[in-house]
Amino acid sequence: MRPELNDRGQGSNLPAVSPRHPLLVALEPLAARLGATLVPPSRLAPSDVPLSWEGEVVGGLRLPGVHGTLDRLIATVEAELGAPLADLSRDEKQRAVRLLDDRGAFQLRKSVEEVADALSVSRFTVYNYLNAGSDRP
Repeated sequence: MRPELNDRGQGSNLPAVSPRHPLLVALEPLAARLGATLVPPSRLAPSDVPLSWEGEVVGGLRLPGVHGTLDRLIATVEAELGAPLADLSRDEKQRAVRLLDDRGAFQLRKSVEEVADALSVSRFTVYNYLNAGSDRP
């Protein structure tokens, strides 16, 4: 621990805070978008993706588990479309279903029910939106 100077130029016993590596700072938006966590090298787990800079591991990317995947997909689509799914027009809801389908949301168990709840429509309506989307090129 090296002594740090406070705003009056006096020393303190606070630990030195190392600045965040520029690679980790640059990856923060990506990690947030993926629902992932950036971890320091000392906390790397075998399942983490090590992040190297000039031959040195400066951190790691911990990807999220499947829990919460649909919620993250819905939140991403809401951000893209600029409103909660329930507040969208019919055309925008159809677009939201297409976006979710393109991203694999409907491969998840019970996702049609959850998306229907988020859209404030019935499961039947979501299936209709999906079928209408299957006609596109």
